[in-house]
This record gives sequence, C-alpha cells and structure tokens, in this order.
Amino acid sequence: MNIKLHTPKSLKAGSGMASIKQFLLSLFATTVSIALTFGTAGFIDYKKKQAEKHEIVMMVMYDMYNSLKSIQKADSTIQQAMDMQLQIAEDTTKFDALRYNFARLMPKAEYTETTERIFSSSIETINTVGNVLFTENVAEFYQMRKLYKTSVCDSIANDIARSQPFSSLKSLLDFDYSFHAIVSSGVLSDMQRKYAQCKQMMDVSNEDIDAYREQREQIDKRTLGDDASGDSLANRFLQIQETIEEAKAKLKLDNRLKE
Repeated sequence: MNIKLHTPKSLKAGSGMASIKQFLLSLFATTVSIALTFGTAGFIDYKKKQAEKHEIVMMVMYDMYNSLKSIQKADSTIQQAMDMQLQIAEDTTKFDALRYNFARLMPKAEYTETTERIFSSSIETINTVGNVLFTENVAEFYQMRKLYKTSVCDSIANDIARSQPFSSLKSLLDFDYSFHAIVSSGVLSDMQRKYAQCKQMMDVSNEDIDAYREQREQIDKRTLGDDASGDSLANRFLQIQETIEEAKAKLKLDNRLKE
C-alpha cells in the first residue's frame, strides 16, 4: 500500500500557525488511516486463526468423545461377561442356557484414525492450536486408545480363540476375565482423565461438544442422502450373517461335546 504524505501548499507558502495546524490535522488523518487499514487487516487475520483453532480443537475433542463412548461400551461388555460367568459359577445348571450369549460379549474398540492422522501429521495444525500441553495430552490419549485395542480387545479375542472357554463348563469357569477387566478399567480411567484435562485447557464445555456433535450429525445426514436405504439393507444382511455365524459356532461346540 502506497500512502503519500503531502505537505499542504499553505504551509509551503509560510502562512503561520494556521498552516501548521492544517498540516498537523493532515498528518493525524493520515496516521489514523494507516492504523485503521493495518489494524483491520490484523484483526481479520486474528479472527480467522481463532476460527481455525476452534475448528481443529472441536474436531479433536469430538473424536476423543466418540472414542471414549466406544471404549466405555467395550468396558461394560467385559463386566457383563464377568457377571454372566458369576451367575454360572453360582448355578452351574445355567451353563447351557447362557454360554452362547458370551459370543455377543466380545469387547470392541471401534474408531477411525482419520482425525488422529490429520492432527498428528501437520506441524501447521499443531501451531494453529498453539498449546503444547494440549498437543501432548491428545497424543497420549491416542496412544492409550491403541493400547486399549491391543491389550484388552485383541488380548481377549486371542485368549478365547486359544482356550475355547465356551466349549465346557470347566473351560468357562477357568477363563480369567478379571485381569482383562482390571486393565480395561485402568486404561479407560486414564483416557477419561486426559479428555477432561483437554476440555479444561481449551475451555470446551459439554454443551460445546453436544452442539458440535449435532452439527456433524446434520452434515452427515445431508451427505448420506439416499444412501440411508442402502445402509439399512446392508445392516440387515450383516445381522443375518451374524445369526448364521452364531448357529455355526453352536453346532461346532455341540459336535465337540459329543466327541
């Protein structure tokens, strides 16, 4: 921007105090114009960066919120399995009626890593947030999320595949859910604490999370459009296949017991 300061002709002509006053007024007006021009541009840039920061923070907090919901469900599943195991231990006649329900109680940590990759892979994104402690807490949260999947969900699935605990009463009572439950509860508690710290750091309330969630859900609904009917049909196919797999598992166990 080229702003030229012109000396009034009256001052050049040496017209005294009036000319000096006119020059000072011109100088003041020019200074105010420069300040307003650059001040407005700076303010607009600041507001833009703040909006970008808010969007990134809310995107991450929403991802953490969804991850916790999934892991809380997985943790609840383990507790339900332990409660059912206790029922059978207290009354072994319930084994045949309840053992196939364990197939529905396999903990799953369901989440996508899209937000994690976006947040972690770009130094520009981290700089926009501008809070090192928040960045570290988010990174630790994502590490614990992976730990939960491997140390709890995958571990239980591997133990069940190896020991076949539902094939007999003894195998079921021998299966130790308590270790997995302790690990699950501990990791979940640490993740909840990190989530709460991140909310406090960035001054994000539960109401903010709910508002952002509703906004995202509305966008998803508009994006999906006519695909909803296809999704419904796909879900029906998956439910049918799940029922078939359960019947196959039951048949396999029955045949093993007869041997």
